[in-house]
Amino acid sequence: MKVAPLDAARARDLIASFPGLLVLVVGDLMLDRFVVGRVSRISPEAPVPVVQFQTEHVRLGGAANVAHNIIALGGRVSLVGLVGRDAGAAQLRQELSRAGTDTGGLVEDGSRPTTEKVRIVTERNQQVARVDYEQDGDVSGQLEQEIIERIRRLGNGAKALLVSDYLKGAVTRRVIEALIELKNGGAPLVVDPKIPHLTYYAGATIVTPNHSEAEAATHRRIRSDEEAHEAALDFRARAACKGVLITRGEQGMWLLDPGGEGAIPSIAHEVSDVTGAGDTVAATLALALAAGATMREAAILANYAAGLVVGKFGPATVTPQELAGSFAN
Repeated sequence: MKVAPLDAARARDLIASFPGLLVLVVGDLMLDRFVVGRVSRISPEAPVPVVQFQTEHVRLGGAANVAHNIIALGGRVSLVGLVGRDAGAAQLRQELSRAGTDTGGLVEDGSRPTTEKVRIVTERNQQVARVDYEQDGDVSGQLEQEIIERIRRLGNGAKALLVSDYLKGAVTRRVIEALIELKNGGAPLVVDPKIPHLTYYAGATIVTPNHSEAEAATHRRIRSDEEAHEAALDFRARAACKGVLITRGEQGMWLLDPGGEGAIPSIAHEVSDVTGAGDTVAATLALALAAGATMREAAILANYAAGLVVGKFGPATVTPQELAGSFAN
């Protein structure tokens, strides 16, 4: 069972509505640093490759990458999350400003580092190792209250709400409750989840687990559309949300919403790197819902955006022209 396709003209109309739509993004902010080099030998000290440094670059990750994706598609973002009081925070602010995102919603926590993932990568884009700088305990007390206050202040006027949960401390039950209050005012709430927080998301408009997360949450194996159907029903009951979009990699997606359900086939022609693809899905889904799309229409747009972004290296974005062009093709 497949969902009905999205007419190309309707897709272009929705994409044309993206510019200026405000989305409130709340979640775990990260820097993704890539150290790139050439591997030509194995170390004599241990059975590991020796990487001869060539270049280094930084990209926005986590909720920051979600925000970047929304801006790249023409939307506006209010971003709320945690950073440390360190060089990583300064660079994150700089990268966000360069991308066109205001940093007034960032809350500083001097007791933790800004979350940063350092990937050692070969010149052929093969990852050798990753080093994570993080302290992932849930925020509490005054810092949690500051996040909630920023949500209430910056969420006014938002056409959609989005949670990017990476289990790095910014997303708590009280934070989600503050977003549910805003959602009850009419703005749809999209959640890119982590399973330990599943019960937090009750009342969300749509939750977007990947294949592994859906299996972990439901204790079910998903190898077919029928198994995806059963898992989606189970996941919706456990999360107490309205809709579920399971992203299944090369198998595409499975959508369950009040209007029906079905498979959405993958349209990816070339897969270079899946890093950040879930961020692109969540960003496109939220922006499409803000533009007045149905869940089916928003999910199909998100599927096309994901198909484009996996052909790029690292956390990447998609432009409105690329997205509209993929329907024309």
